Amino acid sequence: MKKYRISVLFLMLAAGFLRSQTLNWAALNKKERHILNANIGTEYGVIFGLGYGYKLNTGLFPIITGVEFSVPFGSTLLDDFKVKAGANIRWIKIRDFQFSTRVQGIFRRFENENVVISNFGLDMAGTIGYYRPKWFAGIEAGFDKAIVSHFEHTAHYKEIFPEVKNGWYEPSTGGNFYYGVQGGYSFSHQEIYLKLGNIVSQDFKTKPQLPFLVQIGYNYKF
Repeated sequence: MKKYRISVLFLMLAAGFLRSQTLNWAALNKKERHILNANIGTEYGVIFGLGYGYKLNTGLFPIITGVEFSVPFGSTLLDDFKVKAGANIRWIKIRDFQFSTRVQGIFRRFENENVVISNFGLDMAGTIGYYRPKWFAGIEAGFDKAIVSHFEHTAHYKEIFPEVKNGWYEPSTGGNFYYGVQGGYSFSHQEIYLKLGNIVSQDFKTKPQLPFLVQIGYNYKF
C-alpha cells in the first residue's frame, strides 16, 4: 500500500504541472490592474487552464495576486483538476533585466477506478529574464511539493484489498523540481507566450514518462 500511495502521488504531481501565468513585466502600465489568462499545454495529454490576476501598484516591488484553474481534456470533466492561488513579486529591475519570484498554494484532485485523491501542496519558483515593452524572454526554475493528501478508495479497490484504509496521509515523497525557458510578444493590452520545460523528482533520479512541458498562453490586460 505504501508503494501504491507513493506512485499515485508522483503521477498526480507530474500530471498537474501546467506552469503558472506568465507575463511581460515591461508591458504592464499603471492603468492595467486586471489580467485574464487562457492557456493550453501537453502533459500526459492536453490540459486547458484559465487564470485571473490583479496587479498591486506597490512602488519598487510590483505584486500580482491571482488564482488559476486547470483541467485535462477527457471524457469526464472535473474528475481531475487543479486550483492554485498566490502571488508573483518582481524584486529586481536592472535596466531591461528583471527577477521575480512566485509562491502559490495548490489544491489538486485525481480520480481513477481505484481511488480519489485530494491533495494540498505548495509551488515556489523564480524567474529571471530580459523584458522589453514588445517582447520578453527568460528562464524559470521551481519546486512543487505535495504536503498532505486524502485517499478515498473505491468499492472496486476494496474488494481486491479489503484491508485498505481511507484518510489523510503525509507523503514520504511527492516533490518535483522543474525548469524551462519562456518567451512572448506583447501588443495592445495583450500578449501571447510560449513555455518549454522539464521535470525531475526531488531525488534528481526519477522522471515521469513524459518529462517535457509545453504551454501556449494568452493574456488580456485592462
